[in-house]
Formats: sequence, structure tokens, C-alpha cells
Amino acid sequence: MAIEIAIETPLQEDVRGLVNELNETLLELTPPEHCYHLTVEQMAGEDTTVFIARDNGLAIGCGALKRHDGAIGEVKRMYTRPSYRGLKIGARIVERVEALARNEGLKRLVLETGDRHPAAWTVYERAGFSRCGPVLDYPDSEWSVFYEKSL
Repeated sequence: MAIEIAIETPLQEDVRGLVNELNETLLELTPPEHCYHLTVEQMAGEDTTVFIARDNGLAIGCGALKRHDGAIGEVKRMYTRPSYRGLKIGARIVERVEALARNEGLKRLVLETGDRHPAAWTVYERAGFSRCGPVLDYPDSEWSVFYEKSL
């Protein structure tokens, strides 16, 4: 298995399919009003860089860096297809997001994830993120867990 991770446009059919899977997975665990999905079109914006993991050309995982005012970067749209979980793909994507953020001079990474996503918590905590209170303009909700990391 030769998994490669690269910056790509999300406006590709296979990436759209991957993002649809991500959205469906999140909606199984969290009420829609507490899901803060970026659309593929929003992911293609100038303020966001998308990383796609591929196995021999097949899109198997994704993650993104969205930039905010105040030198803050947000980790968004993290997902690995179930059959590829346990291979540290999420960890590798987070590393790439962090490296890009550092390279651009961002001072802090933040993220919002769901209260029923312990596998995601593990990825973030192993990458040095700490739990914190609400970040950016997210509401304080029982459905959300927030993380931050100083760069």
C-alpha cells in the first residue's frame, strides 16, 4: 500500500464522494444543527488548503487547513475511509496541516469535533492538541469538543 498525501482541489468527483461519506458519517452521530460542514465549494476557497490521501489513485482520506484572522488556522474536514483506519492517515494529514500552518506563520491551530468521535480525539491529542473552550464563532454545545495547539 503506497498511500500518498497531496494538496488537491476538492472540486473532483471522487473527492466530492469522499466528503459526502464524511458528511453522512457525521450526521449518524450528531444532529444536523450541530454539524459545521464546509461544502466542497467552501473547501475550494482561497482561505482553505485541502489535503487528500490516496491509495494507488483512490481517494481514501482528507483534511483541510482553513485560515482565520489573528494568525489562527482551523483543522477541518478530517476523514479516513473505514477500511483504511488504523494506518495513521489522519495523523499524517494533521502533520501536513500543521507544517503548512507553521510555514505560513500561523500562531495557533484550533478545531471543533463531535462529542462522539473518540478516534478523532486520539489523533489530535497524539499530535499535541489540548482540549479547550469554544473556539472561533462555534457555540458552546454538549455536541462539540474543542481543541487548540500553539505553534
